[in-house]
Amino acid sequence: MKYRVHPTPLGEYLITVDDSGAVTGIYPVRDRHLPPHLGIRDDDVAPDAAHQLDEYFAGARREFDFPMSPSGSEFQKAVWAAIAAIPAGGLRTYGDIAAELGSSPRAVVGATGRNPISIVVPCHRVVASTGAITGYAGGLSTKEWLLRHEGYTITPASGRNPKETAALVTPPTSNGAAPAGDGATP
Repeated sequence: MKYRVHPTPLGEYLITVDDSGAVTGIYPVRDRHLPPHLGIRDDDVAPDAAHQLDEYFAGARREFDFPMSPSGSEFQKAVWAAIAAIPAGGLRTYGDIAAELGSSPRAVVGATGRNPISIVVPCHRVVASTGAITGYAGGLSTKEWLLRHEGYTITPASGRNPKETAALVTPPTSNGAAPAGDGATP
C-alpha cells in the first residue's frame, strides 16, 4: 500500500491506494479511523483522485470516476454503495438506507462512520430523519462545509430540546454546477 498527502481547503487529506493503484481511502490527516499501516508515502500515486478532488473543491466536479477498492465487511460495503448512489443535490437519512438494506439505523450510522473514502462516497449527504446534521468522522463543521460547498442550505440549530439543537440541511434548489464554496475552513 502507498499513500499521498494532498492539500484541500479543509486541510491535508491522505489518499491511500492498493497495489493495483485503486483508491482504498481518503482521510483527513486527523481522522481517528486511519489504517494502522499506511504503507510508503509517494505523492505521485492516485493522480486521477487528486485531480478530481481539486476539481470538486474548485466547483467543477460533482461525480467521481477513479478506481476505488474500500476494505470493509459486506454490510459496510452495502451501506457505502447506497451512500455512493446519493446524487449531488440529494439527501438520504440513515433510516432510508436501513430500510433499503433491511437493517437498523444504528447499524447504518456505525457503517457510515467507517466510510474510508470520505467526500467521494458522500456520507456528508446522510442526515437524521429530522433533516438534522448529525455525526461525521471528520467533524460536524467539515460536514456543514461540504454541504454548503455543494449548495445546500444550513439552518442553524435552535432551542434547548435535543431534537432542535442540531443544524438542519435543505438540498440545493438548482441543477447547476456546485458553487465554489466560501473559502472558510471549518
